[in-house]
Amino acid sequence: MTDIYRVTVEITAPIYDTEVTSRVADAVANIFPNADLEESVGEIRGETHSMEHLSELLHRQEILDTARGEFFSTREGETFSFALKKQAAFEDRITFSVGEPDELGEISVRVRVEEPTVEEYIDHIAPPTEDGQPVEG
Repeated sequence: MTDIYRVTVEITAPIYDTEVTSRVADAVANIFPNADLEESVGEIRGETHSMEHLSELLHRQEILDTARGEFFSTREGETFSFALKKQAAFEDRITFSVGEPDELGEISVRVRVEEPTVEEYIDHIAPPTEDGQPVEG
């Protein structure tokens, strides 16, 4: 049986005068290839209902524990949020932006989970690990 996940992922990224708009859009699309993106003055906004590619990158980069910590630390009810560095995203890599804001700004992501629970969805995209290896349910 395949699990059904109902999530809404809202993405925003500022575009500074020194940046090329298409490069910022490419950075967002690298992490969220299914997102519907819209450009407006000074920012890119997007929405998607899948974080599968982000999950693949977390597995490939072996940063599941880092991701889980970030997701759970920002959880509020049925939502969690996180920020990613644009430059890393442009290179198809995940680097969480923590502490001081990045000088180029960040890709801000807010995830609202409708089904199943937030915990189950985080376990799906960034499963717990044991000795550095994912432990699947």
